[in-house]
Amino acid sequence: MEILKMVLMIIFAIDCIALTVIVLLQEGKSAGLGTIGGMADSYWGQNKGRSMEGTLVKSTKFLAILFIVLAAVLNLNVFA
Repeated sequence: MEILKMVLMIIFAIDCIALTVIVLLQEGKSAGLGTIGGMADSYWGQNKGRSMEGTLVKSTKFLAILFIVLAAVLNLNVFA
């Protein structure tokens, strides 16, 4: 059981670091002056899910869910 706990803690630490890096790589949500000229409806705004920003958002969601699940599992007293 101690080996499983150690492996989960290593995965948890890697997840924490990756989640921090990915959140810091993302741009802000404010569109700035682009909303005045209608730039929000451009090609890049419509295909956001296929861009690098869309990939960062999807991976942030995945890593956040993994973070919560691992935190809950490691908090259980199963490994004691």
